[in-house]
Amino acid sequence: MIRATASVLLALGLFGAGVAPAEDLPQTIRQMKPSVVAIGSFKKDRAPSAIVDATGFAIGDGLTVLTSAHVFGRKLADFERWVVFVGHGDSAQMREAQVLCTDREHDIATLRVAAPNLPAAKLAGSEVEAEGREIAFTGYPLGAILGLYPSTARGIIAAQVPAAIPQGNSHTLNAETIQRLQQNFEVYQLDAVAYPGNSGSPVYRADNATVVGIIDSVYVKPTKEAALASVVGTPSGITYAIPIRYGRELAAKPGCSGT
Repeated sequence: MIRATASVLLALGLFGAGVAPAEDLPQTIRQMKPSVVAIGSFKKDRAPSAIVDATGFAIGDGLTVLTSAHVFGRKLADFERWVVFVGHGDSAQMREAQVLCTDREHDIATLRVAAPNLPAAKLAGSEVEAEGREIAFTGYPLGAILGLYPSTARGIIAAQVPAAIPQGNSHTLNAETIQRLQQNFEVYQLDAVAYPGNSGSPVYRADNATVVGIIDSVYVKPTKEAALASVVGTPSGITYAIPIRYGRELAAKPGCSGT
């Protein structure tokens, strides 16, 4: 369970501090929110019975959801099942979900959720987003601690950076780090703050709700910032996003979109 401290909750009011609001952002958020879902698990005899772990968003026919693969790294207990939560607050509805495909290299997964269809988010192509692009992301920071009310952070794409960087000494190397250095690819570094629970949130252009990335700091941080931990601490507060082209590629594979 994630414990919310007073300082963390206070910081939630500082999302996107110092970034000029996009003129079209309120309309863009309204367009994006119906596609966003909370992702977690349900077990009837557990207290609480429902746990929210992350965020996802509908694509394609509205029954396929993109999110982060690391969410499903644990084994479900007996009679526990993956679910998504649609809507918000007391009106949120729970639907069963099936994990279709996972791309562990880029930490992306697709789910198939029960009908009815959700509004599908519009995905960008394979182009690289420019540094300075105004973006926003909508999701469930801190899971359900703040209630099932998706919130939005705004900022810019600060840089395109490698998902892993060479380490200064062998003490910070492990099998996971070595593998990621061999499979290295670029991710977006964002000038915006994400929290546990935001994993899988759609990162979209602030002016037209086109998804350009997927929030994913849990996967990137350990290998990218291992050498910096003694200087800036862990976590650093920097947020990363996986480019959406990897999500498009996964969903296009046979059996990975449910269609």
